[in-house]
Amino acid sequence: MKQSLVAQLSQKTDHWTTPKELYDQLEQKFGKFDTDPCPLNTTENSLMEKEWKGNVFCNPPYSNVKEFLNKGLIEIKRGNAKQIVFLIIPRTSTKYWRDYVMTYADKIYWIDHRLKFGNSKSSAPFPSCIVVFNNIIKKTWIPVEMLCVEGEK
Repeated sequence: MKQSLVAQLSQKTDHWTTPKELYDQLEQKFGKFDTDPCPLNTTENSLMEKEWKGNVFCNPPYSNVKEFLNKGLIEIKRGNAKQIVFLIIPRTSTKYWRDYVMTYADKIYWIDHRLKFGNSKSSAPFPSCIVVFNNIIKKTWIPVEMLCVEGEK
C-alpha cells in the first residue's frame, strides 16, 4: 500500500485540511463562511463546547461524524447557525446517515471524484459528499446533485 494512504486508512490522524479549490468553490456557492468549527490541531472537546455562528463550514473528524452532525443540528435549532455545509464520507449504510442526513439535510451534493486532502500526493481512498442543513424540519425527500470540483482531479 502507498505510504501516503496509510494515515488516511488508519486512525493515525483525523486532521486533514479541506482542498482549497473545493473550499473556495463552496464559498462561491453558499456564501462566505463565518465559522469553521474544525480547524486543524484542536481538540474535539473544545469544538463541541463552542457555539457555531452564522454560515458554517465543517469538515469533521471522520471517526466522529455523528457527534458533529448532532452538534450542527443543535446549533441550527438554537438559532446560532443559519446554514451548515458538511464535507463528509457518504456512509449511506450507517445509522447517522439515516438519522441525520436522510432526515434533516436540505441538499446533498455528490463530488465527482475522490479528493486529495492536506498535503497528500494521492486521492483519498473513499468518496466524499457535501451535505447542507438549513433547518431541522424532517424531510420526505432530499434533492441531490453532482458537484464538479474545479481545478482538482
